Parts: sequence; C-alpha cells; structure tokens
Amino acid sequence: MARTARLLAAEDPPPAAAAERSRPAAGSGLRSLSSAASGLWDRLSVLGTGVSKLEKALGDHFPEGERYFGLENFGNTCYCNSVLQITLAKKRTGVLAPRRFVQRVRKQNELFRSYMHQDAHEFWNFLVNDIVDILEEDCRTANSSPETTPEEVSNGAVNALVNGARERPLVTLVHRTFQGILTNETKCLMCDTITAKDETFFDLSIDVEQNSSLTSCLKSFFSTEILNGEDKFFCDKCSCLQEAHKRMKIKKAPHVLVIHLKRFKYVEQLSRHKKLSYRVVYPLELKLGSMSEDADCEYSLFAVVVHVGSSPNHGHYVSQIKSHGHWLSFDDDTVQISEESTLQTFYGSSREHCGNTDHGYILFYERLGGKS
Repeated sequence: MARTARLLAAEDPPPAAAAERSRPAAGSGLRSLSSAASGLWDRLSVLGTGVSKLEKALGDHFPEGERYFGLENFGNTCYCNSVLQITLAKKRTGVLAPRRFVQRVRKQNELFRSYMHQDAHEFWNFLVNDIVDILEEDCRTANSSPETTPEEVSNGAVNALVNGARERPLVTLVHRTFQGILTNETKCLMCDTITAKDETFFDLSIDVEQNSSLTSCLKSFFSTEILNGEDKFFCDKCSCLQEAHKRMKIKKAPHVLVIHLKRFKYVEQLSRHKKLSYRVVYPLELKLGSMSEDADCEYSLFAVVVHVGSSPNHGHYVSQIKSHGHWLSFDDDTVQISEESTLQTFYGSSREHCGNTDHGYILFYERLGGKS
C-alpha cells in the first residue's frame, strides 16, 4: 500500500524521528517529495481546526485567518521542505501552485534522486525554473485558445500577439518576483570603449570570507577585475587584445532578491567538498548602493534557509520566515515562534572548529517601497 503523505499543522506534536539533526544527505531525495506534498492542496482547508501552541504563544498578535503548516520529512526531504515553506508563503511571493508542481515532480524526480548531496540551493533553482515552465505552458495554451483572455491565465501573463507572433519573451509571476538583470561592463584601457552585456538572474551566488559581512561579500562580487596577461580582452575598436577593467552591477533589481552564500567549497587536497562555517553577518535591512544602477534600492530580510551540520554530505535544513511581523521557525513538520535575535546565531563561526553548525545558507530579501 502506498504511503500516504501527512501534512502537519503547527499544533501537531512532532514524531520522535523529526528530532534528528544529522540526517545523511544521500538517499531517496526528490522521489519522496511528491508523496510528501501530494496532500497539501486538498488538506489546507481542513487541517489545524483547533487552537495551536503557536496561536497560544502569539495570543492576540496571531494573524486573523492565518494558518501555518509543517511538512513531514519523508527521508532526506528537508532540503525541499525548507525551500517550499518560503515559496508557499503566498502572501509574500504568490508563486507556487502546489498540485500542479507536484504533478511535474512525479515526472522529473530522477533529477535529484542520483545526487549524493541534496542541496537546498540546487533545489531552489530546479523549483523556480520548473514553475516557470509550468506557467509558460499556461501562457502558450491560453494564446492558442481564442476564448482565453490574459486575466484567465493562472499565476502568469499572456504577452500581446501581433499577427500571431509573440512580441517579446513570456514574463510570468516568477520573473516579475525574482528575476533581475545584471550588466557586465568591460572597459578597454587603451581606447576607453565600454562593452556591455546584460544577463538575467533569479539569485546571486557569492563567495564568503571569514569574519565578514554580507555587504562586504557583495562588494567583492561586484568589484572591478583587471584583465591582463593571458586574460586580456579583445577590443573590437582596437582590433586586438588589450588590458581592460571588467565589472558587474545590477541593472534591474528584482522584487525579491535571493542571495546564496557559497558555503560548500571543493578542496583539491581533500578531493571532496568542505563546508565553510565562516562568520558572515547579514543585515535585516540591505542597501545595494553603488552595486545597483538604482543607488537608493533597499531590501528587508524576510526568510533564511539554514544548513545544520558540519559537512556538505551530512546535515539538515530548516527555514526562518517572517510573517505578519513575527519570525517563525519551520523545521520539517514543526512550526514554532522564533525571536528576531535568533537570526544572529546563524551568522557562522569566527573560528573553524566550533560547536555551532547552524549557518545561514540562502537569504531572501524583499524590496522596500514596491518599486522594481
């Protein structure tokens, strides 16, 4: 008999197995995700009818009409659960259509099944791109139906057609929420000609340094690089290789800025990946400044995916999410209130061998002011 998925409301007592903090990462992976999430859409309206511990803890501050749900771990699916909880915060992102995504997962679960390390950032990329595919299919279906209007397309937008041809690439709710544009600028040091190339992104993956801050890591990411020696740039105007300055900046900032801290580094001497437990302080309010063409662009932190464990191949993922002014901790099927100060415990360690193995891994910032 197939195992039935069980989505747990915040008031349900966690099973003993949920207390494990060091699950081996190799395993069934995404093949269990469809089972773990398949009951989500149908059960949201019926679960959690009683008064939960979370409601009691928040008292009068509990948002009216709001419910919070945990996701049961079905064998190394914590990396999925931590990301899904953030995308399921519909008031924040409004992106995920659970039933239809689960149907797609059933067809594509081999993608993650063979991975030795189920990584939350890899799953984030898979999730976002797969939802884009689903929404684009909706748009194409709507475009081929003369009776469908743009407003009738779920979660997306149908671009205008001119003589049956699409004017521009499809833009879905995922693009409008998470997609930004980076500009790569290369300046020839001989003739001062600037060559610019744009590329889109859903998240920024940045290197981390010991005892640093998110702002300093971002500045390093966007710093100017000198191209010389074997790395000289071919200048079209000079028609030869020249020394040049190369830099990136954000041309269009996304509504939700996702930043991936590259804590897993391959060490050739060890012939394996190593987790970097570096202390990286990330702010509640982030200003991009000169890193963006819009120097006044500001963001507010609303979610963090945390990796728990000292190794890339063994560990656990949880998420911290801000909802209605309160921080909540989502640990698979357990949902608890969390203090804002708890975020500081996920900065990392100032020395290599330290008992704290809970480290911020993916940061989610929402743009302030609604402009993007």
